[in-house]
Amino acid sequence: MSNPNKWRFKWRLNSQSISVSLTLIALLVIWQLLYLVFSIPEYLVPSPISIAERFIQDAGPLMTHSSYTLGEVLLGFFLSVIIGIPIAILIVHSKYFANTIYPILIGIHCIPMVALAPLLVIWFGYELKTKVLIVFLISFFPVVINAVVGLQSMDKEMYRLGRSMRASELQIFTYFRLPKALPSMFGGFKVGITLSVVGAVVAEFVASSQGIGYLQLVANSQLDTTLEFCALFILAVMGIGLFYIVHFLERLAMPWYQDLKRRS
Repeated sequence: MSNPNKWRFKWRLNSQSISVSLTLIALLVIWQLLYLVFSIPEYLVPSPISIAERFIQDAGPLMTHSSYTLGEVLLGFFLSVIIGIPIAILIVHSKYFANTIYPILIGIHCIPMVALAPLLVIWFGYELKTKVLIVFLISFFPVVINAVVGLQSMDKEMYRLGRSMRASELQIFTYFRLPKALPSMFGGFKVGITLSVVGAVVAEFVASSQGIGYLQLVANSQLDTTLEFCALFILAVMGIGLFYIVHFLERLAMPWYQDLKRRS
């Protein structure tokens, strides 16, 4: 990357960060003013200052529950990637998988996870594996679908070019099909990692005595709205953070693609 382009990119990144930060600060100030002007009861909508004080007061338990939820998210998402990508490769290269397994996966995805979660609790109990399985099932589908779309996006002309150069099927996959599929795959990873957070909360609603989802249930039973908002903010930060970690890994894995996007 040339020096002018590098500085232009850094300036764009910094300006975006400043813009987001100022917008969030403005929203919090407006929220606090509305709370004071309209005298909103604390049990309905707490003020940002009350939420910040609660974060400080309950920092230890909040971090403990957050780390438990984060562990479920990462385990479930990791499983969806290491199982989903090979299945996507099989669907692309095998007519049997494309005609039989693919429709079954679509059917399973159409079942609401809230409806399936109680059955999983009956089958596997209240252990960690149940929560990880629910996270896996929710994040698995976007990973597979985007990988299939990406792997199928290689042009026939490119395939014929590889064959004319006497490349094997493995070489064509490694040097042609996989690089072409990576942008779509990482799109699936971004969707999958954010859905993993949703899956972890759903799992904790049904079968857990730890985690942010469980904390929300406790707060709801006690009408502790401030704690509810603390949990919501943690989930939002967790989702955004994981999304940008995947985005960073995408930049590392595809520097050529990032340069192409900047030029366009």
